[in-house]
Amino acid sequence: MTDRLQSLIDDLHAQADDDQPADATPDVGIVMGSDSDLDVMMGTEDSAGAYDALVHELGFAEQTDYYDAPDARFSFETFVVSAHRTPELMYAYAETAEARGLDVLIAGAGGKSADLPNMTASIAYPLPVVGVPVQEKSVDSVLGMPTGAPLTAVDAGKSFNAALSAAMVLAREHDALRDRLVDYHEGLKADVADVSHDLHTLGTPGFREKYDD
Repeated sequence: MTDRLQSLIDDLHAQADDDQPADATPDVGIVMGSDSDLDVMMGTEDSAGAYDALVHELGFAEQTDYYDAPDARFSFETFVVSAHRTPELMYAYAETAEARGLDVLIAGAGGKSADLPNMTASIAYPLPVVGVPVQEKSVDSVLGMPTGAPLTAVDAGKSFNAALSAAMVLAREHDALRDRLVDYHEGLKADVADVSHDLHTLGTPGFREKYDD
């Protein structure tokens, strides 16, 4: 085991032993099996992901130092945790998540053997975990949890929805976050209403001219 890997594991256990106030610790933990999953898990300019949902839509901040919380009330952290290459780190992360103050986890993995979401859910139980199959071929693996070891999961690549699901879990205890989710959903309805109005009143050619620009 490398010094950096051991240091990460030791830090997780040390943080779990601390008694940090709830508003100073990350609310959501996001783990992925490889940095090659980053575009799907967090989003790109062309495709929205968990980062976009949490930061741009719901006002979360990314917490990069466990002992230095951002000003935002709600925060999340991100790690690469491979179930196959660094099982020790995966186990340590899931095992300490609740004690470190996390309330819900999002776990994404690709390939046919996408075991990270399943293993994370099993070890972190009863902490809720939302699984993200990074690729279509990962869906069966992520959904294949046995009875008694539940895992909530979204469709392939839908980390944006995973983030919304995680926020919905938190919203049961935080009215401010519930209000943000409602506002987001109201915005979606308003967008559909605007599009429907324009299509009806402009007709198909006029609508295409307006929205293709």
